[in-house]
Amino acid sequence: MSLSQGEAGSIGGYTLIDRLGSGGMGVVHLALSASGRQVAIKVVHAQYALDEEFRARFRQEVAAARRVSGAFTAPVVDADPDAEQPWMATLYVPGRTLADIVAKEGPLTGRALRTLALGLVEALRDIHRAGVVHRDLKPSNVLMAEDGPRVIDFGISRAADNEDLTVTGRLIGTPPFMSPEQFAAPRDVTAASDVFSLGSVLVYAATGNRPFDGGSPYLTGYQVMHEQPHLDGVAEPLRSIAERCLAKDPADRPQLAELHGVLQQLPTGGAPALPDLGSSGPTVPDFAHSPSAPGTAGPRDGTTFGAGATAAGGARRLRRVLMALGTAVAVTAIGLTAAHMVSSGTATGDRAAAGGSALGAAAPAAGLPAGWKPWRASLVTAKKGDPLDYEESGCVPGDSTAVYCAGTGFTVTRFDAASGRVDWRRGTSPETSLPVGVRDGRVYTYRKPDSTATYITRRLVALDAKTGTELWARPVSEDEPAALFSRGIVAMDENKTAFVAYDGSGRQLWKAPAKSSAGDACAVTVLNGAPYGLCTPVDDPGKGGVGLLRLDPADGTAHEVATLPTGARPMGVVDGQLLFLTPKLAKSQFAANGEDQPYTALDLVDPRTGAVKRVPAPGTPRGTVTLLDGVLYFDRPGGTVTAVRAADGKRLWQRATEIENLSAPVRSKKFDTLYFANRYGRLLALNPATGAVRWRTAAIRDPGESAEQTTPYVLQVKDAIVAVAGDTAFSVRPDRPTVTAK
Repeated sequence: MSLSQGEAGSIGGYTLIDRLGSGGMGVVHLALSASGRQVAIKVVHAQYALDEEFRARFRQEVAAARRVSGAFTAPVVDADPDAEQPWMATLYVPGRTLADIVAKEGPLTGRALRTLALGLVEALRDIHRAGVVHRDLKPSNVLMAEDGPRVIDFGISRAADNEDLTVTGRLIGTPPFMSPEQFAAPRDVTAASDVFSLGSVLVYAATGNRPFDGGSPYLTGYQVMHEQPHLDGVAEPLRSIAERCLAKDPADRPQLAELHGVLQQLPTGGAPALPDLGSSGPTVPDFAHSPSAPGTAGPRDGTTFGAGATAAGGARRLRRVLMALGTAVAVTAIGLTAAHMVSSGTATGDRAAAGGSALGAAAPAAGLPAGWKPWRASLVTAKKGDPLDYEESGCVPGDSTAVYCAGTGFTVTRFDAASGRVDWRRGTSPETSLPVGVRDGRVYTYRKPDSTATYITRRLVALDAKTGTELWARPVSEDEPAALFSRGIVAMDENKTAFVAYDGSGRQLWKAPAKSSAGDACAVTVLNGAPYGLCTPVDDPGKGGVGLLRLDPADGTAHEVATLPTGARPMGVVDGQLLFLTPKLAKSQFAANGEDQPYTALDLVDPRTGAVKRVPAPGTPRGTVTLLDGVLYFDRPGGTVTAVRAADGKRLWQRATEIENLSAPVRSKKFDTLYFANRYGRLLALNPATGAVRWRTAAIRDPGESAEQTTPYVLQVKDAIVAVAGDTAFSVRPDRPTVTAK
């Protein structure tokens, strides 16, 4: 990273040669002294240099860093906290941060983990002997040099004999790696606080998981103070050591001298390495050390609570803790090292139990495809072709042995549901949508014309589900989707003037004019296995409402059922009534649009009489909507999920999950759980009755270039979860989603 235009060429007599990194409070440069020694210079941003409290804190950092010396810290060689732009130079330590290494290469094992653990203990020993408490030990503050780790960044450290510069009740730190006393009594932290942080760092290094990960700084703070750490995947003897380090009472934590002895007993042989998730073939998705991609919820490893956060009492209940922590509206990066800021997550939940089950000892056994194991597969090939229409990504289930997915460079791929093995691929184009569905040994999808085609409109295609052989193709509308119904498949014809239905052999069952009293710009939908038409005026679809037609499955005869409000969205059938949602439309808007669409009413339509019962939607719910077992689930882009009973419009619950860009959910009745995925591969499991979080996972590593644009997708094959994020499909268990080395 080179110097940016306008940056000074030297500071304090040191020549700046490169920019190593930056944070909210300043920049770190690589510099040379007059003798040629390499140093890392932290330079405070000009606006903070005018803040006397900040300048005083920086003086404290310099003083604390100067007091500390040892083989596992980076010594201060020069500083001027009173300069116009305060700066501090430390010995340059070439190496990547622990956060970066774990995120990109996976957890440490064997000798590497033992060397890290002992090095951190020795670093803390030197820091504490100098009378300093670090208070922000975390993976991005640990540099992995060739000869061992270095603890850096004393930006929020505190000398034991100095008064805290912050006012009563303020705290600073990084929530997943803070101790309970940093939240409860930040003025009273002792060296035992760093031991707690050490335990968290070692768990992260060994698994990629943070032992506390609430999805937001506030929920994480509550977990640190009141819940037990999540130690799935931490092998003995490190597990027992970490449990002691993570004791809530500082007096129960081991002393560094004792830790140094027991950590020497860690094995030097490595556990079997997990497969490389960056490869194109199917591999095991290791959620345990996957960095959250930009845009996912949860604090990043380098994110630090600013000095404005208010502490909560150690024994208070969740609501009071969240209210107290909620005053931390400014979350800033105090640490100004050249750290690579990443985040990693863990499977956490409201009902986690021993053995890794998210549902406890009484959870049912998962019925998985024969020979199933966690897998990951790419949805991109080397073939040339148009990119996937990102709003229509995803997979559809076949029988209990396969899933059929859309992707880039092919039209549809059959993956073995047990292993992720590619059974066959068809076509070179994604044809802008996922397959329509699978029935009676046939996969229904689309084929669009290319430069060699003799036709100009897209084709509805039936493929043999086992071999991928094309069985038949029929012309259909370019942009209106087809749908499976009780007797076959129904679509709009290529001119969008008629409804047309085919059976499984490709024989035309019937063709019916597409028009109603409301208009003749029509689309087709299927509700509870029966075909329906939805028609609006051609010239002005915003006027006249939506004409609902019932199409006779036998011959296509159209029967007008009702006229619904403009933009009415079909959802399904509830207690024999057709359910539609009425969107709140902006001026000139005539259809539900976007991921955060508000809705004003639920319309229940009697399909025989056309009688419409309108139920006001509670609180104008917003988001992407899914109907499952009589309940509407609205999930907003920011991660808030709202459950509304479809029969009477009663809001059942609302949950701020803090996981952004969620997929439509699927529900497992066996496990009584809703499953979601997000665009970076984070999985979320909720209790459908209360919305409580059962568990969540971190993002998968490198979901692909399309992750920002692709709509995530999740389904179940038997009980196995299959999800799509970006250019990647992957499968995990429904009850133990985190994969660990065995």
